[in-house]
Amino acid sequence: MERETIIFIGIALGLLVFSHIFLWLFFPKLARLVYRPATEKGKNSMRKFSNALKWGLFFAVFPIIEPFFSPPDLDHLGRKPFFIVLAIITFSWIIIELSNVLRYAFLENFNSNKEDNLRERRLLTQVAFIRKLFIIIVVIIAFSAILMNFESARKIGAGLLTSAGIVGIIVGLAAQKSIANLLAGFQIAFTQPIRIDDVVVVEDEWGKIEEINLTYVVVRIWDQRRLVLPINYFIEKPFQNWTRTTADIWGTVFMYVDHTIPVENLKIKLKEILDNSTLWDKKVQVLQVTDYTEKTIEIRCLMSARDSPTAFDLRCLVREKMLEYLQQNYPGSLPKSRVLLSQEAEKK
Repeated sequence: MERETIIFIGIALGLLVFSHIFLWLFFPKLARLVYRPATEKGKNSMRKFSNALKWGLFFAVFPIIEPFFSPPDLDHLGRKPFFIVLAIITFSWIIIELSNVLRYAFLENFNSNKEDNLRERRLLTQVAFIRKLFIIIVVIIAFSAILMNFESARKIGAGLLTSAGIVGIIVGLAAQKSIANLLAGFQIAFTQPIRIDDVVVVEDEWGKIEEINLTYVVVRIWDQRRLVLPINYFIEKPFQNWTRTTADIWGTVFMYVDHTIPVENLKIKLKEILDNSTLWDKKVQVLQVTDYTEKTIEIRCLMSARDSPTAFDLRCLVREKMLEYLQQNYPGSLPKSRVLLSQEAEKK
């Protein structure tokens, strides 16, 4: 290997090392002038963006300074298709990581950990969908730019254009469902029948919306299972959304007791249970006789809570405390079957 070639390789490697060290030293200081991440996800996005810039700086500077130290008998690497392909991939990587930084910089202005976080969850859903769509557009443009650097790919493209009508029909039929899902994703992102962290009941399962992707939605079931559904499911089929406008929810507890139970005492006990519980939001408290049969009466306890998980815990608490109260004070009022024998029947 000639001396000039060795020097050329050494300078190229030195430039690569310099770009990494330079950004490692100065990027954090410069970035803090614009954006100071407040969350761990924001800090992680900045680290990824910095790593992409380290390679991007090399691919941006190398073609500029290469003519000054490249050996005469060596073609400029900066004009080679493989170098251009790597540069396109790197710059696409930078754009994608920059979009991630912008996402967290925008969302950190909104606190989604508070109880009334409807507006924050709406924005989170829209930003997540727009970013996914933006990434797809960047990848398509990058892939197209890469293909344009190869003569054979351009010829293939010209050949495909001659049969574009037939190909368009075939692709359109094959991608019909995918396109429908994508359009459903647009509709969900902006009309928002569901949002990230919404509490829903789908397919007889209770859970929270964990992810909304371009073509599917992930629901985290209460027992940590994941239910994956096509995104157009939430457009075409009915489902329950317990946090559509607010997280507040009412919970019910049904009791079946004997006719001899003093209902007024149960109302007093329910009030005592709720007053002593931090799960109750102090909005709704009702005890009513909702049904009456020849064997039992149905009593419904109605109470409110700030969200559905709290309402579930509150219902369990009321159920347990009311059962304990009945067992200790009115054991004779628990459901029973009666058999009445008349005196004539006894004589026989």
